[in-house]
Amino acid sequence: MITDVLKKRRTIYALSKNIDLKQEEVEAIVKDTVELVPDAFNMRSQRVVLATGAKQDELWDKIYDAFEGKVAREKIDGFKAAYGTVLYFIDENVVKGLQDAFPLYAANFPVWAQQSNGMLQFTLWNRFTEAGLGANIQHYNPVIDDAVRTLFDLPENWTLVAQMPFGKIEAEAGEKQGEDVNERVIIAK
Repeated sequence: MITDVLKKRRTIYALSKNIDLKQEEVEAIVKDTVELVPDAFNMRSQRVVLATGAKQDELWDKIYDAFEGKVAREKIDGFKAAYGTVLYFIDENVVKGLQDAFPLYAANFPVWAQQSNGMLQFTLWNRFTEAGLGANIQHYNPVIDDAVRTLFDLPENWTLVAQMPFGKIEAEAGEKQGEDVNERVIIAK
């Protein structure tokens, strides 16, 4: 049940490469999720790069280098230890094309693209959880944008939004702090 997966999904930092899934299964989860997550006007503005193997290690070494030692090596090595990283992008050419085609809604397309990207991140995170994997979300952009673009030979019109290291859970997340959800939800009848 989806609620069970939502409750189980947590930010996991202690990750390793020793997953029980095959590479093809990971690829299928990512591709299926990208295809199924909605986008306003069916714009299909979302792009992802799935970095695994040597590219996973190279990515996090490049990220460390981009910060010129201003981020702890241990922190970066924790992300590098994961099986892989999903890099989330928005194709700005798609957004611009729809802005031109529908000028009345032009201001909304960048917002809608961000919303869809957030849905993609959250859905894929839950799919990883369902598959027994842990993940966390990082935002090292824009500092790493050029390094990522060069490493994967990406077009200039792809804007990096987030990075999601994922892998085998080596240590569970701590206790989740409770809240009174009524402070954030109004029920109007």
